[in-house]
Amino acid sequence: MEKVQSRSVGDWLVMVLAVVVLVFGLLITAGGAWLATLGGSWYYLPAGVGLLVTGWLLMQRSMTAVWVYLAVFAGTVFWAFWEAGMNGWAQVPRLVAPTVILVLVLASIPVLRRSHHSAQPGRTVAGALAAVGLGSLLAMLPGQAMRAQETAPAEDAAPGTQPAPVPSPTETQPAPVPSPTEETAPATQPATVQDAAPATEATPTEEPAPTGETAPAAPETAPADVPTPTMPALPEAAETPAPTDAPATEAADPAGDEGSDEESIDAVNTADAPPEAVSSTARAALPVLETGADWPAYGGSTEARRFSPLDQINTTNIGNLERVWTFNTGDLPTEAAEGQYSPENTPLKVGDDLFVCTPMGMIIAVDAATGLEEWRFDPEVSEDAIPYGATCRGVAYFETPGAAADELCANRILWGTLDARLIAVDAALGQPCADFGENGEVDLERGLGDTVPGWYAITSPPTIVRGVAVMGAQVKDGQAEDSPSGVVRGYDAVTGELAWAWDLGNPENRGAPAEGEVYTRGTPNMWTIAAADEELGLVYLPLGNSAVDYYGSNRSEAENEYATSLVAVDATTGEDVWHFQTVYNDVWDYDLGSQPSLVDFPTADGTVPALVLSSKQGDIFILDRATGEPLVPVEERPVPTDLGVEQDYLSPVQPFSTYHSLLMDDLEEKDMWGMTPLDQLWCRIQFRRANYAGVYTPPTADAHWIQYPGYNGGQDWGSMAVDTERGILIANYNDMPNFNRLLPREEADEMGVRPIFDPAYEPGGPEAGPQLGSPYAISVNAGWRLPFTGLLCTEPPYGGIRAIDLATGETLWDEPIGTARRNGPFGIPSMLPMKIGTPNNGGPVATAGGLIFIAAATDDLIRAIDIETGETVWEDALPGGGQTTPITYEVGGRQFVVIYPGGHHFMETPISDAVIAYALPE
Repeated sequence: MEKVQSRSVGDWLVMVLAVVVLVFGLLITAGGAWLATLGGSWYYLPAGVGLLVTGWLLMQRSMTAVWVYLAVFAGTVFWAFWEAGMNGWAQVPRLVAPTVILVLVLASIPVLRRSHHSAQPGRTVAGALAAVGLGSLLAMLPGQAMRAQETAPAEDAAPGTQPAPVPSPTETQPAPVPSPTEETAPATQPATVQDAAPATEATPTEEPAPTGETAPAAPETAPADVPTPTMPALPEAAETPAPTDAPATEAADPAGDEGSDEESIDAVNTADAPPEAVSSTARAALPVLETGADWPAYGGSTEARRFSPLDQINTTNIGNLERVWTFNTGDLPTEAAEGQYSPENTPLKVGDDLFVCTPMGMIIAVDAATGLEEWRFDPEVSEDAIPYGATCRGVAYFETPGAAADELCANRILWGTLDARLIAVDAALGQPCADFGENGEVDLERGLGDTVPGWYAITSPPTIVRGVAVMGAQVKDGQAEDSPSGVVRGYDAVTGELAWAWDLGNPENRGAPAEGEVYTRGTPNMWTIAAADEELGLVYLPLGNSAVDYYGSNRSEAENEYATSLVAVDATTGEDVWHFQTVYNDVWDYDLGSQPSLVDFPTADGTVPALVLSSKQGDIFILDRATGEPLVPVEERPVPTDLGVEQDYLSPVQPFSTYHSLLMDDLEEKDMWGMTPLDQLWCRIQFRRANYAGVYTPPTADAHWIQYPGYNGGQDWGSMAVDTERGILIANYNDMPNFNRLLPREEADEMGVRPIFDPAYEPGGPEAGPQLGSPYAISVNAGWRLPFTGLLCTEPPYGGIRAIDLATGETLWDEPIGTARRNGPFGIPSMLPMKIGTPNNGGPVATAGGLIFIAAATDDLIRAIDIETGETVWEDALPGGGQTTPITYEVGGRQFVVIYPGGHHFMETPISDAVIAYALPE
């Protein structure tokens, strides 16, 4: 009788390995078969079968398992390098897990050798033949995958400017610059903007404005005759009168007809007087407070270059930079406000004082040299007023003309609060300015009609030009068409009186609404920061979208013409002089988040006063700041319109800058990522199931659609820096998609998607916007994150920083920004110091010392970068997320760099109340 052998620990470990490989193989096989039926890569199906065979042979304790898995691994390596090359981060899901399995399989050889199964020559020979056959099959798969990729939906993508290559952890190359002679569309030369030309004459063609009654094309059908719901009466607000819908002038479709021969894209001049006459206003130009010893405005100055002429800290001594003081504001979230803080604050420095604004709107004056508190003013904002996040990006500083130095509020600080107040206090004492509004305050909810706390909030500082404080507001996205107005208002910086109101739906009335009326509801707003030209007397308003971001058929003609535009407004009268639209019929939430920067731009005819405007979709435009005309041609290129629920509303073309673009190549299946082959496979399946036709893929309801880039950019509120001495633009950017779907109203109701004014609304409820008044709610997966690991479905880098030659638009260098140290699966920091390129929010500051100071990334570091090379030459760990913009200034002959790293709830970085200053040793 044969003796039964007892199993050793090694045998049991091999059995465990066999089960793991079998489960892994089963999932890979099933997913691979699904992917293959969707037209995706054929690698996974045979690889999964090979894993199943390996697992079964391990279960039998056969040495043949080793040979079969070696064949699988060899084919995997060949496929991985064919598909992703030497991109190290791209190889993580392709090779790390298979390599771990390889090590474990090889480690099992001693157990397999002593097994009696390994002595059966027939099985060994058969297994070897199977391994050779499997390896041959895997080796042939790249050709099949190539054919599958040729059928990918990305082939219908709209032609764009030439994108930058994706850098690997070990190699980063500068991005190619889009060529003005690109064959996708003829380059255009800007036409002369005629003085006082009405909007209807400045647009290329004229076609009827689309309406909500247009039936979308099959297969998706919007519900017919969807009524616009009326917001229920609110006990704490007055009854809402009917808004004024008709614009003063008829607006043409900026995209034009499909058959239009118009090639140029120009700004629309809407002023009643020529641009040259704008500066001849009742208010005289005031001296512009410049950067240097001070940092007197959010962007350095109202010209927003984020550049300092200081050079005490430079590339030769940056290694000696040290932390010299830390100040704690004391404003940290309570339990009720947990998960809602995102300060985003850029302090100001004037004289010896540093002015900080906390998330809940407290203003604190700090000694700029020592970090000691001098005074604070608490507006006592309720946490109920927190909108998307508790944010105070900054304050404004104003010197009252003709005031005596010892007069109260001769110098004042102005800012807006989350509960919609504009406040002015004395810069030296922190006392309210009694001559401003009512005891130092102006109620910004006047004229809005019905609203609730958190729906309408001020998160950005006013821009003061010619003594007028220009204010926009954040209107919580995606709630309803009947939302508070996006009106932009100008207030006298001394008295607080309303100087003008720019109401898109009622442009003839530049004052407060008449009794019983309100500012036009649901219009595009300016939630970010304006820039200004004091000499021209113009303020430049980066506008967002209408209240319903992802459905446009119900919008007015004026909304279609002005949404997602930069609008130049006379700072004295509120009259709009010109506007330049960056997206036609925007249904992607591509609102303008960046503050434009004023520059002197070299042309063949000499230097022209210009501005640089960056966008979420990645285009960077150069515009004449007096007329709005592009100084570098802007091309209209065809984009997809044969998808989605609003095919008749979509514009067949969109504007693309030929100067420079941060837009990357269209996504392909091979760009999908994950921690292992399993989550990468899942992302590949999602990619194949989703609707995607490149940039400007229309929103769809039958399936998810991929929006790339997502609504976080490209460039967002962090904006650009302009080194005026070297002629270099600095832009940090995001490179992430969103994974979105329009939700039919019935489905949204079943999910419990409620607007903010609904009594059943709960903060932190379903991650969807109700978009009441339209047939669809919207579900957005920002960054396209996997629910089980939190990792993104596309491979890194997710963010970078780029230097651009101002004169030519050429890329000087391009580097990923952010390391993996505070990032990892399941929210667990990996602590890996390797550069990966993380999502980022916040901006750069450039100095004459040849340095760029920036935090922004999710690795909680502030870094100094050599502006000539892109090399990081210094860094320091921060106590909170650096989603803000640092500043630099001088006190007593010593240069400081200061940052308020308050963290960010959406970016999932640590919250902090620390303000930190750096300087060289004394």
